[in-house]
Amino acid sequence: MTSASGSSSNGSGTDMIDWDLAVATATRFVRPGPEVTREEARAVVAELRVHAREAEGHVREYTRMGAPSGGTPVLVVDRPGWIKANVAGFRTVISPLTGKLAARRANVPGGAAMSAVGSKMTGVELGLVLSFLSTKVLGQYETFAPAEVPADLSAMGEPATPPGRLLLVAPNIVSVERELDVDPHDFRLWVCLHEETHRTQFTAVPWLRDHIEGEIQAFLAETEIDPATLFERLRETVTGGGATPENIAEVVQTPAQREILGRLTAVMSLLEGHADVVMDGVGPQVVPSVAEIREKFQQRRAKGASRMDQLLRRLLGMDAKLRQYQDGAVFVNAVLDAVGMEGLNKVWTSPNTLPTKEEIHNPAAWVARMHR
Repeated sequence: MTSASGSSSNGSGTDMIDWDLAVATATRFVRPGPEVTREEARAVVAELRVHAREAEGHVREYTRMGAPSGGTPVLVVDRPGWIKANVAGFRTVISPLTGKLAARRANVPGGAAMSAVGSKMTGVELGLVLSFLSTKVLGQYETFAPAEVPADLSAMGEPATPPGRLLLVAPNIVSVERELDVDPHDFRLWVCLHEETHRTQFTAVPWLRDHIEGEIQAFLAETEIDPATLFERLRETVTGGGATPENIAEVVQTPAQREILGRLTAVMSLLEGHADVVMDGVGPQVVPSVAEIREKFQQRRAKGASRMDQLLRRLLGMDAKLRQYQDGAVFVNAVLDAVGMEGLNKVWTSPNTLPTKEEIHNPAAWVARMHR
């Protein structure tokens, strides 16, 4: 596997994560998907590709967002394929942080040895997380996929295609449609509508990707890598001197990071809620059993799974993701009721028109700010 720059990702040098080991660990421990025949698998893949194309027009008509048609790769993948794709995107996003940590360790006696051992440990840990997540994700618009140039055009000096691609995880979609006992054709289109909405958000709003990436990089730049500071924060939490965190990551956040995270939470709630509203709002004429699918899917979300599964979800922030769907959908529906689709679409004008974290929970405040 290669990085976005084309260098080897073997975990040596300045890499703080052994990316190859992460992929190997994840693919080794990932559970197999549902049993299907070769013919059934081919039919599912073909249908998902058709639905992904069909969803473009439905989403564009419903949202009235001027997204360019085509141009974004649509990949129907299995669980190992999802793992490999996400490692590439993850590496692209956090490369500034890993570089910062590597530079810090280079000045410490024995730092190179620490990095070699640490990169393998982190690679295994990341691999275990990805093996778990790869069984949960139905699809995603991979915003930070590395830009790629086809081999035949690279030699001619052609520029890279814009980053971003649509992933649909076929075994997970089949697994959930069987679990819910819903119409498989309706369910597959319903999932495609959600993911196509994300593609539309990022292709119709050119500044959105750079804005989110800038916020993420600002968050990573604020990361404190002084072990004494981290230990002090952990000690305060354990002894009751600090606020009780919802997950481990909150313990090591700086005040600046919490402010950035508030903005990121708001925009992610908007994106997820908007996609949920669109996938249901496209209508029964397109997905006849949409009401049944939504009811059963919501019950599945609320019910969760085993105790261990619930623990992992909390540690990985997946409970927060669920709240984003709920809060964002409430915001979008409230704005639609107040000012309609054209009024809602003002949210995509600039970073300044995005809702704040407070406005996500108070849609009327956003409407008042935007529609005085």
